[in-house]
Amino acid sequence: MSKSSKKRNNFQGRPGFVLLITLGLLVVLAMLGYTLSTRVAAQRHREKYIIDYSSARYGCDSAVKYALATLEEIDPQLISRPNEPDFSDLFYLTPAEYQELLEQWGLDSESELAMFDGDRRSRDKAGIGEFDEFGDMNHFNDIDFDGMGMDDFDSFGSVEISGPYGPAWPFVTEPVEFEIGSAKVRIEVEDENAKYPLGWAMLEDADVKREAEAGFETFCEMTGLTAEQIDLLKLELQEIGKIRPFALDFKPITRTVKTAVTTRKTSSRSGTKKKPPTRVTRKSVAVPDQISEQTTHFAKLFHSSLIDTETLARPIITGPDRRNESALKYMGLWGTMKVNINTAPRHVLEAAFIFGGDQVEIAEEIIQRRRVEPFSDFQALKTDLFRYSDSIDKCEKYITTVSRFFTIKVTVVSGVAKASSVIAITKEGDKVKRIAVING
Repeated sequence: MSKSSKKRNNFQGRPGFVLLITLGLLVVLAMLGYTLSTRVAAQRHREKYIIDYSSARYGCDSAVKYALATLEEIDPQLISRPNEPDFSDLFYLTPAEYQELLEQWGLDSESELAMFDGDRRSRDKAGIGEFDEFGDMNHFNDIDFDGMGMDDFDSFGSVEISGPYGPAWPFVTEPVEFEIGSAKVRIEVEDENAKYPLGWAMLEDADVKREAEAGFETFCEMTGLTAEQIDLLKLELQEIGKIRPFALDFKPITRTVKTAVTTRKTSSRSGTKKKPPTRVTRKSVAVPDQISEQTTHFAKLFHSSLIDTETLARPIITGPDRRNESALKYMGLWGTMKVNINTAPRHVLEAAFIFGGDQVEIAEEIIQRRRVEPFSDFQALKTDLFRYSDSIDKCEKYITTVSRFFTIKVTVVSGVAKASSVIAITKEGDKVKRIAVING
Protein backbone atom coordinates (compact mmCIF):
# COMPACT_ATOMS: atom_id res chain seq x y z
CA MET A 1 0.00 0.00 0.00
CA SER A 2 1.31 3.41 -0.92
CA LYS A 3 2.10 6.06 1.68
CA SER A 4 -0.76 8.26 0.45
CA SER A 5 -3.28 5.41 1.04
CA LYS A 6 -2.09 4.89 4.64
CA LYS A 7 -2.39 8.60 5.42
CA ARG A 8 -5.91 8.55 3.95
CA ASN A 9 -6.95 5.58 6.15
CA ASN A 10 -5.48 7.18 9.31
CA PHE A 11 -7.31 10.41 8.58
CA GLN A 12 -10.60 8.54 8.07
CA GLY A 13 -10.34 6.65 11.48
CA ARG A 14 -9.28 9.67 13.49
CA PRO A 15 -12.79 11.32 13.91
CA GLY A 16 -14.15 8.17 15.63
CA PHE A 17 -11.20 8.06 17.98
CA VAL A 18 -11.59 11.74 18.82
CA LEU A 19 -15.32 11.21 19.47
CA LEU A 20 -14.56 8.33 21.83
CA ILE A 21 -12.03 10.42 23.75
CA THR A 22 -14.52 13.28 23.93
CA LEU A 23 -17.25 11.04 25.32
CA GLY A 24 -14.86 9.65 27.91
CA LEU A 25 -13.88 13.15 29.00
CA LEU A 26 -17.53 14.15 29.25
CA VAL A 27 -18.27 11.12 31.42
CA VAL A 28 -15.34 11.91 33.68
CA LEU A 29 -16.37 15.56 33.93
CA ALA A 30 -19.96 14.54 34.69
CA MET A 31 -18.78 12.20 37.46
CA LEU A 32 -16.53 14.89 38.87
CA GLY A 33 -19.38 17.40 38.73
CA TYR A 34 -21.78 14.97 40.43
CA THR A 35 -19.23 14.11 43.12
CA LEU A 36 -18.44 17.77 43.70
CA SER A 37 -22.11 18.77 43.88
CA THR A 38 -22.85 15.85 46.25
CA ARG A 39 -20.00 16.84 48.55
CA VAL A 40 -21.05 20.47 48.48
CA ALA A 41 -24.66 19.51 49.28
CA ALA A 42 -23.49 17.21 52.10
CA GLN A 43 -21.27 19.95 53.48
CA ARG A 44 -24.13 22.44 53.33
CA HIS A 45 -26.40 19.91 55.07
CA ARG A 46 -23.82 19.40 57.82
CA GLU A 47 -23.37 23.13 58.24
CA LYS A 48 -27.15 23.60 58.28
CA TYR A 49 -27.52 20.84 60.86
CA ILE A 50 -24.79 22.34 63.04
CA ILE A 51 -26.51 25.73 62.88
CA ASP A 52 -29.93 24.19 63.60
CA TYR A 53 -28.60 22.03 66.44
CA SER A 54 -26.81 25.00 67.99
CA SER A 55 -30.06 26.95 67.82
CA ALA A 56 -32.00 23.99 69.28
CA ARG A 57 -29.45 23.46 72.04
CA TYR A 58 -29.47 27.16 72.92
CA GLY A 59 -33.26 27.15 72.95
CA CYS A 60 -33.28 24.03 75.12
CA ASP A 61 -30.88 25.55 77.66
CA SER A 62 -32.91 28.75 77.76
CA ALA A 63 -36.15 26.80 78.16
CA VAL A 64 -34.67 24.76 81.03
CA LYS A 65 -33.71 27.94 82.87
CA TYR A 66 -37.17 29.36 82.24
CA ALA A 67 -38.88 26.18 83.45
CA LEU A 68 -36.80 25.98 86.63
CA ALA A 69 -37.38 29.67 87.36
CA THR A 70 -41.15 29.44 86.94
CA LEU A 71 -41.52 26.08 88.69
CA GLU A 72 -41.26 27.78 92.06
CA GLU A 73 -44.52 29.58 91.28
CA ILE A 74 -46.33 26.40 90.22
CA ASP A 75 -48.57 25.06 92.96
CA PRO A 76 -50.12 21.79 91.71
CA GLN A 77 -53.73 21.61 92.84
CA LEU A 78 -55.84 18.48 92.57
CA ILE A 79 -59.29 18.95 91.07
CA SER A 80 -62.64 17.31 91.68
CA ARG A 81 -63.91 15.12 88.78
CA PRO A 82 -67.17 13.59 90.02
CA ASN A 83 -68.96 13.52 86.66
CA GLU A 84 -66.03 12.65 84.41
CA PRO A 85 -64.51 9.31 83.36
CA ASP A 86 -61.44 8.39 85.36
CA PHE A 87 -57.98 8.26 83.81
CA SER A 88 -57.09 5.19 85.83
CA ASP A 89 -57.88 2.41 83.35
CA LEU A 90 -56.95 4.02 80.04
CA PHE A 91 -53.77 1.93 79.80
CA TYR A 92 -55.60 -1.31 79.04
CA LEU A 93 -58.63 -0.13 77.04
CA THR A 94 -58.68 -1.26 73.42
CA PRO A 95 -59.35 1.41 70.78
CA ALA A 96 -62.98 0.27 70.57
CA GLU A 97 -63.44 0.40 74.35
CA TYR A 98 -61.72 3.78 74.52
CA GLN A 99 -63.99 5.18 71.80
CA GLU A 100 -67.03 3.74 73.57
CA LEU A 101 -65.98 5.49 76.79
CA LEU A 102 -65.60 8.81 74.99
CA GLU A 103 -68.95 8.40 73.27
CA GLN A 104 -70.63 7.56 76.55
CA TRP A 105 -69.16 10.69 78.11
CA GLY A 106 -70.19 12.72 75.08
CA LEU A 107 -73.78 11.48 75.27
CA ASP A 108 -73.90 12.25 78.98
CA SER A 109 -72.72 15.76 78.23
CA GLU A 110 -75.29 16.21 75.48
CA SER A 111 -78.06 15.18 77.88
CA GLU A 112 -76.81 17.83 80.32
CA LEU A 113 -76.84 20.36 77.49
CA ALA A 114 -80.45 19.39 76.67
CA MET A 115 -81.32 19.88 80.32
CA PHE A 116 -79.92 23.42 80.23
CA ASP A 117 -81.74 24.10 76.97
CA GLY A 118 -85.02 22.80 78.43
CA ASP A 119 -84.55 24.96 81.48
CA ARG A 120 -84.06 28.00 79.26
CA ARG A 121 -87.27 27.28 77.32
CA SER A 122 -89.18 26.91 80.59
CA ARG A 123 -87.91 30.25 81.77
CA ASP A 124 -88.78 31.84 78.44
CA LYS A 125 -92.39 30.65 78.73
CA ALA A 126 -92.55 32.21 82.17
CA GLY A 127 -91.36 35.51 80.72
CA ILE A 128 -87.92 35.31 82.31
CA GLY A 129 -84.88 36.27 80.33
CA GLU A 130 -86.75 37.94 77.47
CA PHE A 131 -84.50 39.77 75.00
CA ASP A 132 -84.81 43.43 74.25
CA GLU A 133 -83.24 45.58 71.60
CA PHE A 134 -80.64 46.94 73.97
CA GLY A 135 -78.96 43.69 74.98
CA ASP A 136 -79.10 39.97 75.41
CA MET A 137 -77.63 39.46 78.87
CA ASN A 138 -79.70 36.30 79.41
CA HIS A 139 -78.97 34.78 76.05
CA PHE A 140 -78.34 31.05 76.21
CA ASN A 141 -75.11 31.42 74.22
CA ASP A 142 -73.63 33.52 77.00
CA ILE A 143 -73.27 30.42 79.17
CA ASP A 144 -69.62 29.36 79.41
CA PHE A 145 -69.63 25.68 78.49
CA ASP A 146 -65.84 25.49 78.28
CA GLY A 147 -65.58 25.58 82.03
CA MET A 148 -68.18 22.80 82.25
CA GLY A 149 -66.24 20.45 79.99
CA MET A 150 -69.06 20.20 77.44
CA ASP A 151 -67.55 21.62 74.28
CA ASP A 152 -66.94 19.83 70.99
CA PHE A 153 -69.93 17.50 71.23
CA ASP A 154 -69.83 16.67 67.57
CA SER A 155 -66.35 15.15 67.79
CA PHE A 156 -66.01 12.50 70.47
CA GLY A 157 -62.36 11.99 69.54
CA SER A 158 -61.58 15.53 70.65
CA VAL A 159 -62.73 14.86 74.21
CA GLU A 160 -59.76 14.62 76.56
CA ILE A 161 -60.11 12.71 79.80
CA SER A 162 -58.86 14.94 82.60
CA GLY A 163 -56.08 13.84 84.86
CA PRO A 164 -55.86 14.54 88.61
CA TYR A 165 -54.63 18.10 87.99
CA GLY A 166 -56.85 18.80 84.96
CA PRO A 167 -54.50 18.06 82.01
CA ALA A 168 -54.12 14.53 80.73
CA TRP A 169 -52.25 12.14 83.04
CA PRO A 170 -49.43 12.43 84.12
CA PHE A 171 -49.12 16.15 83.32
CA VAL A 172 -49.22 18.58 86.24
CA THR A 173 -49.98 21.54 83.96
CA GLU A 174 -50.89 21.89 80.32
CA PRO A 175 -47.76 21.59 78.12
CA VAL A 176 -46.33 24.99 77.23
CA GLU A 177 -45.29 25.75 73.66
CA PHE A 178 -43.50 28.85 72.40
CA GLU A 179 -40.72 29.93 70.04
CA ILE A 180 -37.21 31.19 70.65
CA GLY A 181 -36.01 32.56 67.32
CA SER A 182 -36.35 29.73 64.82
CA ALA A 183 -36.63 27.08 67.55
CA LYS A 184 -39.99 25.65 68.65
CA VAL A 185 -40.07 24.79 72.35
CA ARG A 186 -42.34 22.41 74.27
CA ILE A 187 -42.20 22.10 78.08
CA GLU A 188 -43.98 19.32 79.98
CA VAL A 189 -44.12 18.78 83.75
CA GLU A 190 -44.97 15.26 84.92
CA ASP A 191 -45.86 13.88 88.34
CA GLU A 192 -43.32 11.13 89.13
CA ASN A 193 -45.08 10.13 92.36
CA ALA A 194 -47.98 8.98 90.16
CA LYS A 195 -45.83 6.19 88.69
CA TYR A 196 -44.62 2.80 89.92
CA PRO A 197 -41.22 3.19 91.67
CA LEU A 198 -38.99 0.70 89.88
CA GLY A 199 -36.82 0.44 92.98
CA TRP A 200 -39.60 -1.49 94.73
CA ALA A 201 -38.78 -4.49 92.54
CA MET A 202 -35.28 -4.52 94.08
CA LEU A 203 -36.20 -4.53 97.76
CA GLU A 204 -34.16 -7.13 99.70
CA ASP A 205 -36.07 -6.90 102.99
CA ALA A 206 -37.17 -10.46 103.79
CA ASP A 207 -40.36 -9.20 105.44
CA VAL A 208 -41.70 -7.61 102.25
CA LYS A 209 -39.71 -9.29 99.47
CA ARG A 210 -42.53 -11.64 98.51
CA GLU A 211 -45.07 -8.80 98.38
CA ALA A 212 -42.63 -6.65 96.39
CA GLU A 213 -42.18 -9.38 93.79
CA ALA A 214 -45.93 -9.98 93.57
CA GLY A 215 -46.63 -6.27 93.19
CA PHE A 216 -44.00 -5.94 90.48
CA GLU A 217 -45.41 -8.85 88.48
CA THR A 218 -48.96 -7.54 88.91
CA PHE A 219 -47.92 -4.14 87.62
CA CYS A 220 -46.04 -5.59 84.64
CA GLU A 221 -48.86 -7.94 83.65
CA MET A 222 -51.46 -5.16 83.84
CA THR A 223 -49.30 -2.97 81.59
CA GLY A 224 -49.25 -5.69 78.93
CA LEU A 225 -45.69 -6.99 79.24
CA THR A 226 -45.15 -10.60 78.23
CA ALA A 227 -43.61 -13.24 80.51
CA GLU A 228 -40.34 -13.04 78.55
CA GLN A 229 -40.20 -9.26 78.89
CA ILE A 230 -40.89 -9.48 82.63
CA ASP A 231 -38.12 -12.06 83.12
CA LEU A 232 -35.68 -9.90 81.14
CA LEU A 233 -36.52 -6.83 83.22
CA LYS A 234 -36.00 -8.85 86.41
CA LEU A 235 -32.52 -9.87 85.26
CA GLU A 236 -31.67 -6.27 84.43
CA LEU A 237 -32.81 -5.10 87.86
CA GLN A 238 -30.80 -7.88 89.53
CA GLU A 239 -27.66 -6.58 87.82
CA ILE A 240 -28.42 -3.07 89.06
CA GLY A 241 -29.04 -4.44 92.56
CA LYS A 242 -25.51 -5.89 92.57
CA ILE A 243 -24.16 -2.39 92.08
CA ARG A 244 -26.22 -0.89 94.88
CA PRO A 245 -29.25 -2.14 96.85
CA PHE A 246 -32.42 -0.07 96.96
CA ALA A 247 -33.55 0.94 100.45
CA LEU A 248 -36.68 2.49 101.96
CA ASP A 249 -35.66 2.75 105.61
CA PHE A 250 -32.87 5.12 106.57
CA LYS A 251 -31.23 6.09 109.85
CA PRO A 252 -28.63 8.77 110.58
CA ILE A 253 -25.17 7.33 109.95
CA THR A 254 -21.57 8.40 110.41
CA ARG A 255 -19.02 8.03 107.62
CA THR A 256 -15.26 8.06 107.66
CA VAL A 257 -13.90 10.73 105.34
CA LYS A 258 -10.28 11.12 104.28
CA THR A 259 -9.07 14.60 103.38
CA ALA A 260 -5.66 15.67 102.13
CA VAL A 261 -3.59 17.80 104.49
CA THR A 262 -1.71 20.68 102.90
CA THR A 263 1.88 20.96 104.13
CA ARG A 264 4.82 23.18 103.32
CA LYS A 265 6.76 21.99 100.31
CA THR A 266 10.25 20.69 101.00
CA SER A 267 12.87 19.60 98.53
CA SER A 268 13.50 15.89 98.29
CA ARG A 269 17.06 14.76 97.69
CA SER A 270 15.97 11.38 96.35
CA GLY A 271 13.76 12.98 93.71
CA THR A 272 10.80 10.69 94.45
CA LYS A 273 7.37 12.16 95.08
CA LYS A 274 5.76 11.36 98.40
CA LYS A 275 2.02 10.99 98.86
CA PRO A 276 0.51 13.93 100.73
CA PRO A 277 -0.61 13.10 104.25
CA THR A 278 -4.33 12.57 104.86
CA ARG A 279 -6.56 13.34 107.77
CA VAL A 280 -9.31 10.94 108.78
CA THR A 281 -12.51 12.54 110.06
CA ARG A 282 -15.99 11.26 110.85
CA LYS A 283 -18.98 12.95 109.22
CA SER A 284 -22.62 12.55 110.19
CA VAL A 285 -25.03 12.02 107.25
CA ALA A 286 -28.68 12.91 107.88
CA VAL A 287 -31.58 10.86 106.49
CA PRO A 288 -32.65 13.45 103.85
CA ASP A 289 -29.10 13.53 102.51
CA GLN A 290 -29.03 9.74 102.23
CA ILE A 291 -32.35 9.69 100.39
CA SER A 292 -31.16 12.40 98.00
CA GLU A 293 -27.93 10.51 97.37
CA GLN A 294 -29.78 7.26 96.63
CA THR A 295 -32.24 9.04 94.33
CA THR A 296 -29.42 10.61 92.32
CA HIS A 297 -27.58 7.30 92.09
CA PHE A 298 -30.57 5.30 90.84
CA ALA A 299 -31.64 8.06 88.46
CA LYS A 300 -28.37 7.41 86.63
CA LEU A 301 -28.61 3.61 86.83
CA PHE A 302 -32.23 3.39 85.65
CA HIS A 303 -31.47 5.62 82.65
CA SER A 304 -28.32 3.75 81.67
CA SER A 305 -27.91 0.96 79.14
CA LEU A 306 -28.50 -1.56 81.94
CA ILE A 307 -32.25 -1.34 81.22
CA ASP A 308 -33.73 -1.91 77.77
CA THR A 309 -36.04 1.10 77.73
CA GLU A 310 -36.72 0.76 73.98
CA THR A 311 -38.66 -2.47 74.57
CA LEU A 312 -40.56 -0.97 77.49
CA ALA A 313 -41.46 2.11 75.42
CA ARG A 314 -43.18 0.09 72.68
CA PRO A 315 -46.92 0.91 72.53
CA ILE A 316 -49.20 -1.59 74.24
CA ILE A 317 -52.15 -0.66 72.03
CA THR A 318 -51.99 0.86 68.59
CA GLY A 319 -54.93 2.61 67.03
CA PRO A 320 -56.39 5.92 65.87
CA ASP A 321 -56.76 7.29 69.42
CA ARG A 322 -52.99 7.89 69.75
CA ARG A 323 -52.91 7.44 73.51
CA ASN A 324 -49.22 6.44 73.44
CA GLU A 325 -49.75 3.84 76.15
CA SER A 326 -46.63 1.85 77.09
CA ALA A 327 -45.21 0.18 80.18
CA LEU A 328 -42.42 2.76 80.38
CA LYS A 329 -44.96 5.58 80.66
CA TYR A 330 -46.03 4.25 84.08
CA MET A 331 -42.57 3.42 85.49
CA GLY A 332 -40.72 5.74 87.86
CA LEU A 333 -37.10 5.70 86.70
CA TRP A 334 -35.77 8.34 89.07
CA GLY A 335 -35.40 6.47 92.36
CA THR A 336 -38.75 7.58 93.78
CA MET A 337 -39.93 5.79 96.92
CA LYS A 338 -43.64 6.63 97.33
CA VAL A 339 -46.84 6.65 95.29
CA ASN A 340 -49.41 9.43 95.47
CA ILE A 341 -52.80 7.76 95.93
CA ASN A 342 -54.54 10.84 94.51
CA THR A 343 -52.70 10.72 91.17
CA ALA A 344 -51.67 7.08 90.58
CA PRO A 345 -53.66 4.85 88.17
CA ARG A 346 -55.22 1.56 89.20
CA HIS A 347 -52.33 -0.82 88.46
CA VAL A 348 -49.89 1.39 90.38
CA LEU A 349 -52.29 1.57 93.35
CA GLU A 350 -52.68 -2.21 93.44
CA ALA A 351 -48.89 -2.66 93.36
CA ALA A 352 -48.59 -0.25 96.31
CA PHE A 353 -51.31 -1.77 98.49
CA ILE A 354 -50.26 -5.34 97.86
CA PHE A 355 -47.81 -4.79 100.73
CA GLY A 356 -50.80 -4.77 103.09
CA GLY A 357 -53.39 -6.85 101.26
CA ASP A 358 -56.92 -6.13 99.96
CA GLN A 359 -55.22 -4.18 97.16
CA VAL A 360 -58.00 -4.63 94.59
CA GLU A 361 -60.75 -3.39 96.90
CA ILE A 362 -58.67 -0.53 98.30
CA ALA A 363 -57.66 0.67 94.83
CA GLU A 364 -61.28 0.68 93.66
CA GLU A 365 -62.44 2.63 96.74
CA ILE A 366 -59.68 5.20 96.27
CA ILE A 367 -60.48 5.70 92.58
CA GLN A 368 -64.17 6.29 93.27
CA ARG A 369 -63.68 8.60 96.27
CA ARG A 370 -60.82 10.77 94.98
CA ARG A 371 -62.91 11.82 91.96
CA VAL A 372 -65.22 13.69 94.33
CA GLU A 373 -62.60 14.89 96.80
CA PRO A 374 -58.88 14.07 96.92
CA PHE A 375 -57.51 12.60 100.14
CA SER A 376 -55.92 15.27 102.31
CA ASP A 377 -53.58 13.02 104.28
CA PHE A 378 -52.94 9.46 105.41
CA GLN A 379 -55.35 9.71 108.32
CA ALA A 380 -58.15 10.80 105.98
CA LEU A 381 -57.54 7.67 103.92
CA LYS A 382 -57.81 5.47 106.99
CA THR A 383 -60.95 7.24 108.14
CA ASP A 384 -62.73 6.94 104.78
CA LEU A 385 -61.64 3.33 104.28
CA PHE A 386 -61.88 2.26 107.92
CA ARG A 387 -62.76 -1.32 106.93
CA TYR A 388 -59.25 -1.71 105.51
CA SER A 389 -57.36 0.29 108.15
CA ASP A 390 -55.14 -2.66 109.14
CA SER A 391 -54.06 -3.23 105.54
CA ILE A 392 -53.54 0.49 104.96
CA ASP A 393 -51.34 0.79 108.07
CA LYS A 394 -48.90 -1.72 106.58
CA CYS A 395 -48.54 0.45 103.48
CA GLU A 396 -47.90 3.81 105.14
CA LYS A 397 -44.24 4.10 104.08
CA TYR A 398 -45.12 3.33 100.44
CA ILE A 399 -47.83 5.94 99.85
CA THR A 400 -48.39 9.69 100.08
CA THR A 401 -51.18 12.15 99.34
CA VAL A 402 -48.97 14.98 98.04
CA SER A 403 -46.53 14.69 95.14
CA ARG A 404 -43.09 16.18 95.67
CA PHE A 405 -41.16 14.56 92.83
CA PHE A 406 -41.54 15.90 89.28
CA THR A 407 -39.79 15.77 85.92
CA ILE A 408 -39.48 18.64 83.48
CA LYS A 409 -39.26 17.52 79.84
CA VAL A 410 -38.02 20.14 77.39
CA THR A 411 -38.11 19.40 73.66
CA VAL A 412 -36.83 21.89 71.10
CA VAL A 413 -36.94 21.56 67.30
CA SER A 414 -35.08 23.91 64.99
CA GLY A 415 -35.02 23.07 61.29
CA VAL A 416 -33.77 19.50 60.94
CA ALA A 417 -32.25 19.34 64.44
CA LYS A 418 -33.80 18.35 67.74
CA ALA A 419 -32.56 18.78 71.31
CA SER A 420 -34.10 17.66 74.58
CA SER A 421 -33.49 17.73 78.31
CA VAL A 422 -35.17 15.91 81.17
CA ILE A 423 -34.70 17.35 84.67
CA ALA A 424 -35.77 15.50 87.78
CA ILE A 425 -36.58 17.79 90.70
CA THR A 426 -38.12 17.68 94.16
CA LYS A 427 -40.38 20.49 95.28
CA GLU A 428 -41.09 21.31 98.91
CA GLY A 429 -43.26 24.41 98.93
CA ASP A 430 -41.27 27.08 97.09
CA LYS A 431 -37.98 25.20 97.47
CA VAL A 432 -36.92 23.34 94.31
CA LYS A 433 -33.98 20.93 94.33
CA ARG A 434 -32.50 19.46 91.17
CA ILE A 435 -31.80 15.72 91.31
CA ALA A 436 -30.51 14.78 87.87
CA VAL A 437 -30.39 16.04 84.28
CA ILE A 438 -30.36 13.98 81.07
CA ASN A 439 -29.64 15.74 77.77
CA GLY A 440 -30.51 14.29 74.40
